[in-house]
Amino acid sequence: MAWKDIEAKKFSCIRELNGISARTLEEHYEIYKGYVPKVNEIQKKLDAVDRGTASQIYSDLRSLRVDYSFAVGGVKNHEIYFGHLGGSGGKPGGRLLEAIERDFPSYDAWLTDFKASGLAARGWVWLAYDHDWKMLTTAVGDAQNSFPYWNATPVLALDVYEHAYLMDYGRARAKYIEAFFNNLDWNVVAQNLERALAMSAAVK
Repeated sequence: MAWKDIEAKKFSCIRELNGISARTLEEHYEIYKGYVPKVNEIQKKLDAVDRGTASQIYSDLRSLRVDYSFAVGGVKNHEIYFGHLGGSGGKPGGRLLEAIERDFPSYDAWLTDFKASGLAARGWVWLAYDHDWKMLTTAVGDAQNSFPYWNATPVLALDVYEHAYLMDYGRARAKYIEAFFNNLDWNVVAQNLERALAMSAAVK
């Protein structure tokens, strides 16, 4: 099948932020960049793999498919993450705030739960829009390819792998989560939600 190589995106947040060092962000960005060529490499191998040997126990096709989902998750999760860093934090407004307050007991209740989910997760926490149930939901994942809801679009992504905070905070993940929200650009999150809502409207 035809395949066009993807390229790593550049992000303005790769600099010193309030509570997140430039070194952490630069190292973190290199991790993201490492996923991009792997997506391209695996796709090319999938193009040529012997599908006649497919097996759920072990096969080249199975290994490539699983690793492809992990690599793609590494790209897309980080692009959401870096895409909404570099803001001034605070509290969202407009339709985003209205949606949070509609789908959770309150904004503060959602924020408390989301931060606690960040301590409970092993890899990622997302705020996602569920296209079937027309609501926002919080989800956790233990790996790049373990986003647990079908037909839901992440609008906010928090990386809680140790590489996101270890150099700045050691094991104090809660302090990193506070720093993340202090640097969140809610306007970008709102734009992500608007795109998700437009997707839902388009498939009615």
